[in-house]
Amino acid sequence: MRIIREFWLPILLYLIFLSGYEVWKGCTLPVSETGKNKIILIPTGSTFSSVAQQLETEGLIKSKRAFYCLAWWENATTRIQAGEYEISPTQTPIEILDYLVQGKIRQYMVTIPEGYNLFQIDGLLANAKLISGDSFLRVARDKNILRTLGIKADSAEGYVYPDTYQLTKGITEREMLRTFVNRFWEVWNSEGFSHRIEELGVNIHDIVTLASIVEKEAMQSREMPLIACVFWNRLRKNVPLQADPTVHYGILVETKTKKRRLRWKDLRKRTPYNTYVNRGLPKGPISNPGKESIRATLYPSKKDYFYFVSRNNGTHYFSRTLAEHNSAVNQYQRRRKCRPRKKINCDSTQTTPL
Repeated sequence: MRIIREFWLPILLYLIFLSGYEVWKGCTLPVSETGKNKIILIPTGSTFSSVAQQLETEGLIKSKRAFYCLAWWENATTRIQAGEYEISPTQTPIEILDYLVQGKIRQYMVTIPEGYNLFQIDGLLANAKLISGDSFLRVARDKNILRTLGIKADSAEGYVYPDTYQLTKGITEREMLRTFVNRFWEVWNSEGFSHRIEELGVNIHDIVTLASIVEKEAMQSREMPLIACVFWNRLRKNVPLQADPTVHYGILVETKTKKRRLRWKDLRKRTPYNTYVNRGLPKGPISNPGKESIRATLYPSKKDYFYFVSRNNGTHYFSRTLAEHNSAVNQYQRRRKCRPRKKINCDSTQTTPL
């Protein structure tokens, strides 16, 4: 019996040492010194065992058993955060564990340009593979959600603030919308815009609606107060705004198609957004304006302009009278192929007499 113990004891000690060494290697050494990063998605509710198995299968750790021992030692088996991660096989197991515990989830940089509408933003998020098609649009029209965000309208159009955001895969459309709209209110409050609308005696929705038109019409921020001034003057005189972007948007809402060029029949098409056939503001915003267009709408230039026409160089010519405006149209738009009876369609060249 003693002989047997003396024979097996060294072997047992060697096996224990070997097993411990393998665990030590599995806890401290990376899989390789080179290799491409891999994207893994840890679903909500995943067990640590399934996560370790996924990492081993993807070739990011040597041993799921060793990884479990490491997590047990670090008291981290219940602290793994769900999400999408980008992990390299050159990282050590303890570095990978730290990623998962701290929730260093892969970030997607998404930039919403000024003047984008909800349709474009939905496409932007879908192209980034953060949503399925039209799912953001549906959430942005949910009145129950809108009410919680302080929006008294049929959709979030106009209140999705144009900015660069860091989003993660798995974030819901509702969470995205809340992030975008919260940013709008943050900018609105920090700029003191609420105080200004009290001075003007107007409501937020009307200002956002008008600012969304100014955003689409202006090519340069320095012209925004002048364009806002034209629209304010027209509103005061109850003259139709005659803004082409409102016609485009009305057609987009009804048909979900974007027309490249408006025709005479489009300008006469009755939609809640067409400012050629409807006086006053359209039903709601037609885009999501930035800070400068909102400020220009709240603080327009004090001019008596009623018309503007594109100079085809990124700027506009502003006129006080219809005669002056028609002369500018003839000067700057004479090369455009517009029939005389369709002059009203030539690049926001409002020609309705006062």
